[in-house]
Amino acid sequence: MQANLEVLEGLVRRLDINVPMDQLETEVQSRLKRLARNVKMDGFRPGKAPLSAVARQHGPGVRQEVLGETLQARFGEAVQAHQLKIAGYPRFEPKTGQGAAAEMTFSASFEVYPEVKIDALNSGKISRPAVDLSEADVMKTLEVLQKQRRTFEKADRAAAEGDLVRFDYQGTVDGTPFEGGKGEDFAAVIGEGRLLKDFEQSLVGLKAGDSKGFDLTFPAEYAARELAGKAAHFEVQVKEVQAPVLPPVDADFAKALGVEDGDVEKLKAEVKANLEREVKRRVQTKLKEQAMELLLQKSTLDLPQSLVAMETERLLKMTEADMQSRGVQTMKLSADMFTGQAERRVRLGLILAEIVQANKLTAQPEQIRALIAEQAQSYEEPEQVVQWYYQSPERMQEIESLALEENVVAWVAGQAQVEDVTTSFEELMGRA
Repeated sequence: MQANLEVLEGLVRRLDINVPMDQLETEVQSRLKRLARNVKMDGFRPGKAPLSAVARQHGPGVRQEVLGETLQARFGEAVQAHQLKIAGYPRFEPKTGQGAAAEMTFSASFEVYPEVKIDALNSGKISRPAVDLSEADVMKTLEVLQKQRRTFEKADRAAAEGDLVRFDYQGTVDGTPFEGGKGEDFAAVIGEGRLLKDFEQSLVGLKAGDSKGFDLTFPAEYAARELAGKAAHFEVQVKEVQAPVLPPVDADFAKALGVEDGDVEKLKAEVKANLEREVKRRVQTKLKEQAMELLLQKSTLDLPQSLVAMETERLLKMTEADMQSRGVQTMKLSADMFTGQAERRVRLGLILAEIVQANKLTAQPEQIRALIAEQAQSYEEPEQVVQWYYQSPERMQEIESLALEENVVAWVAGQAQVEDVTTSFEELMGRA
């Protein structure tokens, strides 16, 4: 077999592959004979159709099948002979100007993986949040849990932040009522953001039976485009004010949150353990983000466009499936919307693969076990979650990839300048 390699622009290569037609036809005839033994054709009993009739009906399909397999096999042999690393899939085309020769020549165009050059990382800087969880952080989290289980009781006073207010309202724009601008017996908690902030603040200080008129301007990015940026006037009549009542942090509260014996100290310990896991996860995420950005800045490589196209298509299909699963009306999505993201993902994937191979990074069994145990801790039956992971090669592959990613981040952190920055829990959570 002859397979001449031609270097084209960038990462594109082309192989010319000769296919002996006598061998091709021999295999085609062999398959047609096997097919004729069982094939069902109109006018004939199964397996009794003449070979000529079988060839007329099925010959083109069988020939195309044999040709495809032959090209793939010979292409694989040529790739091994030239020691090529193929990115994506080859495109086969017959050479023009060929007659009834003993051989047919096909050209296979494809891309190869690029050379990845990574500059020294010792000048790169990474900030690592250093968080010391306090008792106050635990108590604030307990307060959030209390608010999630709050009740409301009627209050004979003016409405304040956190109160539930029931009211009627009527809105107008330029003196004209608008769709959705009227409501009766509407209820909202002041400060939760269900209403526009100016609307909520206008309810503060009103008691049951009070009425008030006020003006506000809809935000420029308001969802109802016909109201965006417009000034409106509202009249409200308050019917009732209810004050929030938080459940006490006691045995019943602890039991409601899964502590069977109602031990409040156990509850606090569990809350703290959950916060510590969240801190670890967020710190690792911030380290990963910075490590990836540093690698992108310090690396040079050509992108195989075939891989970018495949990743673009994958992101497009994944987004469409996600929108459908959430009941969102699927708009027409363009592949161009995902090209930038696909290029970044392919670039990072190639860089990470180079680092893993060059530094012989591997996911250790104990590291995988620790990651699975960590994932399982947030579930009520962690042992079952651990078994669930180990029962699936696909899920284990996901964990192994996560472990390798962590190892790359650790490798980058070992090369770069890492500075520990004292950070409060609120800052880490983005609530400062």
